[in-house]
Formats: sequence, C-alpha cells, structure tokens
Amino acid sequence: MDSIEQAAINTVRVLSADAVQKANSGHPGTPMALAPAGHVLWAKSMQYNPQNPEWANRDRFILSCGHACMLQYSFLHLTGYALTMDDIKNFRQLHSKTAGHPEYGLCPGIEVTTGPLGQGFANGIGMAIAEQYLAARYNRPGFNLFDYHIYAICSDGDIMEGVASEAASVAGHLQLGQLIYLYDDNRITIEGETALAFSEDVTERFQAYGWHVQAVADGNDIAAITTAIENAKKEKQRPSLIRVHTHIGFGSPNKVDTASAHGAPLGKEELRLVKEFFGFDPDKSFMVADDVLRFYREKGKAGVQKENDWNTLYRKYKQQYSAEAAEYELLSSGKLPEGWNNDLPVFKPGEKGMATRKASGKMLNAIADKLPLLIGGSADLSPSTDTHLNAFESFGSENRSGRNFHFGIREHAMGAILNGMALTKGIIPYGATFLIFYDYMRPPVRLAAIMKIRPIFIYTHDSIGLGEDGTTHQPVEQLIGLRSLPNMMVIRPADANETVQAWRVALEHTDGPVAIILTRQEVAVIDQEKYARATALEKGAYILSDCEGEPQLILMGTGSEVQLLIEAQQQLLLESIRVRVVSFPCWELFDKQPAAYKEKVLPAHIRTRLAVEAGSPIGWGKYVTDDGDVVAITQFGESAPGAEIMKAYGFSVNNITAKAKALLKIK
Repeated sequence: MDSIEQAAINTVRVLSADAVQKANSGHPGTPMALAPAGHVLWAKSMQYNPQNPEWANRDRFILSCGHACMLQYSFLHLTGYALTMDDIKNFRQLHSKTAGHPEYGLCPGIEVTTGPLGQGFANGIGMAIAEQYLAARYNRPGFNLFDYHIYAICSDGDIMEGVASEAASVAGHLQLGQLIYLYDDNRITIEGETALAFSEDVTERFQAYGWHVQAVADGNDIAAITTAIENAKKEKQRPSLIRVHTHIGFGSPNKVDTASAHGAPLGKEELRLVKEFFGFDPDKSFMVADDVLRFYREKGKAGVQKENDWNTLYRKYKQQYSAEAAEYELLSSGKLPEGWNNDLPVFKPGEKGMATRKASGKMLNAIADKLPLLIGGSADLSPSTDTHLNAFESFGSENRSGRNFHFGIREHAMGAILNGMALTKGIIPYGATFLIFYDYMRPPVRLAAIMKIRPIFIYTHDSIGLGEDGTTHQPVEQLIGLRSLPNMMVIRPADANETVQAWRVALEHTDGPVAIILTRQEVAVIDQEKYARATALEKGAYILSDCEGEPQLILMGTGSEVQLLIEAQQQLLLESIRVRVVSFPCWELFDKQPAAYKEKVLPAHIRTRLAVEAGSPIGWGKYVTDDGDVVAITQFGESAPGAEIMKAYGFSVNNITAKAKALLKIK
C-alpha cells in the first residue's frame, strides 16, 4: 500500500474518533475498522461526482449500519462534497448536517436515511430494481444510460434483522447483480461477542439466497477488498456479499475487538493513544494533512469527468431517441405527463355498490399507460388488493420491463424496497397489503415519512367490515397509527369516486408518503349529481350533504361509514332535525386548508358533532367538540359476516340516529 493511501485511511480513522469524542456521543469503533473498505469505495471503486450528488448514473452508496456515519461523513468531506470541517466538528449537534445517523436531504451525498438496522440493506434492493427498470425502458444499443451499482456497508446487526432476510431473498430471486454489499464481520455487538446470540454460517445462508459470496480475511487489506469488488462487478446475475473480517476499534490499544469500542467515545486518554499509534500529534484534533486532502479531492474531481462523459452520451442519445429522452426528463423532474388525468373513471350510482379496493384497481389500470414509471405490486395479495396492472407483465429476472412486482409474503421488505425505489427520480412505486399487516412494515413507513419521499401504500380490508376472517385480521388501531406519523398523508375514501380522487391526490402529492385505505366490502356509489362531487376530496373534508337552514348537528366520517351518515341524515330529516354530513377522507389535507374553509365546513358555533369511523376514536377530538361524540371501536373485533359485525358494533343507521338525538337531547 502506498504511504499516501495509508495516511489517508488513518486520517479517516482519527477524524471519525475526534468527531465522536467532541460530540461526547457516537460510535467510533466501526469507522476505525472500516476506513480501509471505505477508502477502496471512494478512492477506487465507486463512480460519483461531489459537485453534483444527484447525477443520474452515479453509483449509490448506503451505510446500512448508520451508527457508523462518521465514516461516511469523513469521506464526503474529504472527497469534496458540500460538507465542511465545521460540519464534521458539529457532529450530532442541533441543526447540524451531520446527524447521529445519516439523513437523506440533510447532508449532501446521503442517499437514504439509515439507522434502524436492516432498513438500508433492503432499501438497496429497491434502488437496484429501479435501476434495472430504467435501464430496460431507456437504454438502447450503444447507450447504456443506466448501468450503475448499488454499494452498501452492513453490519452483524443488519444481517440479524429479519427485514434483511426478506430483502436478501428477493434480491437473489430477482438476480440483481448490480448489488455489491460489504458485510462488516467484526463479531461484536453492543452486548459483547456475536457468539452470544449469533452462530449461523452467513456465507452459506446468502449462497442459499442466490448471492455471490466472497470473504476477505483482513479488513486492512485494501488489495484484497479491491479485488473482491472487481469480482463482484463481473458477476452480472447474482447480488454480491463480500464478507470483510475487521477489528472494531482498530488502533485503540485497550478497546480493539471489544464492545466498548462500539457505542461510546473512546475517552480522551484512549484517543491520545490512538493518535500516537497512527503517528498523529495527540495534542491536535481534526487534523487533515494537505497531501491527504489533495489525494481525496482529486478522487472526487475524477467524477466530474465521468459525469461529463455521461452527459455527452446523453446528448447523443437525445438526438437519436428524442421521445424517450423527453419522457425521462419530464418524469425525473417530478412532473406528471400533461393530460394524464383527463379521462379518470367516473362511477355512477346503482343498485350494487363497489368495494373501494375494486375502484382502486380500475383507477390504476385506467392511468397505467399514461404513467410509465408507476410500478408496484403487493405482498402476495394482488387478487385481494386489486393492484395488478392488467396490460403489463411481471418484473422478474428475465423481464426487467415488467411493471407488476411480486414481493412475496414479505411486507417488511416490501416497504423498505418501495422506499429504495421512491428514492430513484421518476419512479412512482406502490405496494399493497391488508391494513392489519401495516404492523409488519411500520419501520419503512416511518422512514418514508422522515425522508418525505412518496411511495404509495395501499391498505385494503380496512375495518371489522371485512368480516369472517375475524379478530386477527380486523384492524382497529392501525388508522390512528398511520395518522400519528408526521409528513404522512392518510386517505380513506368513502366510495368509488372518492377512491379515484384519492389516487389523483396521491400522485400529485410530492412531500411525503401516502396511504390509501380501502374496503373489502361493497359500498354504495354516492350520487354526485345529488351530493357534492368527489373532487372535493382534495380539501380533506367537505360538505357532502347539507340541510336547509343552519345545521343542528354535524355528522362526519370516513370510508364505508359515510353512506350510513347519508342515510341517517335522511332519517333525521323526517323528524325535522337539520343535519349536515361531512365526508372526511383525509385529516392531513383538511388541516392544511385556510381557516375560512375550515370554518365553513365545521363552524365553531355548531358544537354538536358526531364522528363515525370503524377504528380507534383517538384523534377525532380535534374535530369533535366536548358537546359531541364518536362512534368508533375500542375493542377487538370477532369472526362474523361483515354486515352483522358492523351492526353489532354500532355502525348502523339506527345507532347513529339514536346517538345524534341523544346529543341534541331529543327523545
């Protein structure tokens, strides 16, 4: 190894340890161990451009073990990203770019927010799927516009988490050969040696998944790491796992290979010993020699030329394939094609209703041809969730242009894979399962909300109304769980036409994930000639049906229960009780409306209000005053036909009218 390379690697080690020590918080041992692997990635293997972190054909890097983020921050700073030494010194401080775990959108060069172990591992599979889909749609002979790799560093903790197993299985099945993951096999976790809880043969496990697995015996051997990565690049059909044996806290005389090097600063005295071990002045901190900085900055500048070469290729491509280039430029800008929503389905009322899941499927198929980067599937439930694009094939190892995805019974991985897909410009991914199984995918949904990215989550079988499947499959607390997430938009449409508008709003939304909540059971199609039009869904809540004169009572609700409100209104009208019905499909949209609109829908002086929703009552208090009430669910359901259990649990016209009259003190 050249002396400059060794000096560069040791600089990353000491710089990382300095930042953790100054913050008095963090994880120094893993960056110290992984500095050689990081050096190979940023100095030899990856194509990237610090001057344009968004270059379309850059290699993606994911630090799945996000606690080791000082490794990534160090390389971003040294190679020339917009991350200063002051940012490094402000590690883990208020409003700093250098958060305690890498955060997408906060720091340039961070591809995805990581920290919860296993998530980054699975995100990479989504990024690889997106790359393959873009390549299949846009690449042409002589024009490999999209041929980048997805690199990741993952830890023992990532490998142990169940989501990694789910995602690794998907990657092997799909033969995603552009995945190159370095597994930091340091045999240490927070509690001590991994042998306390982890004894499987990881190599054989990943080979069984269909991965190409190599081992590097010494994590300090950059030649061996380089060779392993080159071998991985040559492997086109299997994702690659490179098992790198490292020593956590390498260079720390007293803490190397111990759990004490993992999650706490080394301590001032131990840090002095580390600096002496690597030949640094122990009395100085945050030192980067000029020749080391020059070395890494030159590596970063090399990416400028790589992007220039790609831009030249793209200009030639654009001349020859102008339609394809125009489509990609439009969609990757975040815009939708002009006229995409000109012919949205419109459903007319009839004797037979329509489950909103069915309406969703009809909407998807109506718009699919106009939105070529709208791709997705379900967790083995497309016949039940109605998410299959009928005119298109399935994405697989032999067909990268397919638009239907089969995630298998892997909700957790599906959510994380969707996030990886959503982080690829232009791609609009969706994934579907039953609402009750949202519980299996809470971590990626939360991370999507943190990142403000826009996967679309479709959740069907949305209440006890699903019926005979019973308690285990009937969601109660899931709606409020989703609504409690900042940056999350939750839409529960009342009928087929509101479902169409829910999709329209979801596709036009760009500032966070969207969950569309749909029924299994049929619901009546509301007459848009008699009542308000469903396009009003974009305001979150709207007056669906009003009365003559000032209302005595406001009935509000979501989903299948809205039909009950309309019927209750008619029944109360027979008793000369004036009632307004408000369809309330999306709290988040309503909360963003001007005060004047909110006052129009829910006048402050009309205190008697009744909300009806087949879910938890939590949260309705901000719309229902002390003079009001909520018909909701505070217990688990049971196995019975849907109509019967809904009635038994109070979701009937008679119960709603009785509650309304009780609030009005009318016998």
